[in-house]
Amino acid sequence: MSINTEVRSADAEGIARAAELLRQGELVALPTETVYGIAADARNGEAVSKIFVAKGRPQDNPLIVHVTGPEMLHGLVSEVPERAQLLMAAFCPGPLTIIMPRGPEVAAECCAGLDTVGIRMPSHPVARAVIEASGCAFAAPSANLSGKPSPTNAQDVFTDMDGRLPLILDGGECDWGVESTVVSVVGEKPTLFRPGHITLEDLERALGEEVEVSKAILEKLPEGAVVRSPGMKYKHYAPKADVTLLDGTFEQFKAYVDAHAAEDPSCLCFTGEAEKLGVPCVEYGREGDGADQAKHIFRSLRALDEQGDAVVYARCPQKDGLSMAVYNRLIRAAAFRVIKL
Repeated sequence: MSINTEVRSADAEGIARAAELLRQGELVALPTETVYGIAADARNGEAVSKIFVAKGRPQDNPLIVHVTGPEMLHGLVSEVPERAQLLMAAFCPGPLTIIMPRGPEVAAECCAGLDTVGIRMPSHPVARAVIEASGCAFAAPSANLSGKPSPTNAQDVFTDMDGRLPLILDGGECDWGVESTVVSVVGEKPTLFRPGHITLEDLERALGEEVEVSKAILEKLPEGAVVRSPGMKYKHYAPKADVTLLDGTFEQFKAYVDAHAAEDPSCLCFTGEAEKLGVPCVEYGREGDGADQAKHIFRSLRALDEQGDAVVYARCPQKDGLSMAVYNRLIRAAAFRVIKL
């Protein structure tokens, strides 16, 4: 059964309508500072289940619960560890998700069978206004069909979600462009599960200790492994094209693309490089500038689909700082196809 999907401006009336729908157990797509998300009342299991249907998302992929501040954590988490308090003081509200022991009020559907829950305090005024107006902590993954690039504007949400949910709030382009950093404070050592705008170095400074990096950030998870965080799946954020990352200098990259001209390839490259390549290109940000790349990477991956590209060679970003987040998204978009030049 198809749903009539309305796109509304994220003004007072739009926010009131979104709050009403959430209280009724319906879905709403809305902007956050990272990407657009699909929100459902995190205490309502039936509502949360609709997210998985709308996205075509596997049930073993946990969801992140969004609140406005620590005062909303009662019942959602069973404790707020000291490390979580340090991280909240340093980065919240902002693009950080903290995995904590789950509380009794979180719908089981949010947690994929885990005894933990990811909590985030978004800084985006629209997301915060919807939480306040509805009184609902909401579960929200990115507002795309499962496996596709995350959307950073309302039009890209509509492309994927038309007929799948009743309301999309249009709050313009997202600020950061990649999903939140995910860090677990459960267990002996804090562990980074998904890199984002808040970097490994930022986390270590705030905590005053070393943060472990999950192998799944830069490597493929083994078959059947338990997924502790969204975004750890094998193929994710992917356009329709077959993407291969080429790790090397621009000269090596150009030589490889020229040598494979018979494949009729396109390129995902850095700003200013397209004119030197002689094939259809999409530029995804300045070389060495992780923030610029992060802001544009998902829109650029979608642009490849809009061009109808079949074979894409992508320039490899750096693997540290904020660039780690971009590399993490690209290796999943490429299904871990990386060629060292």
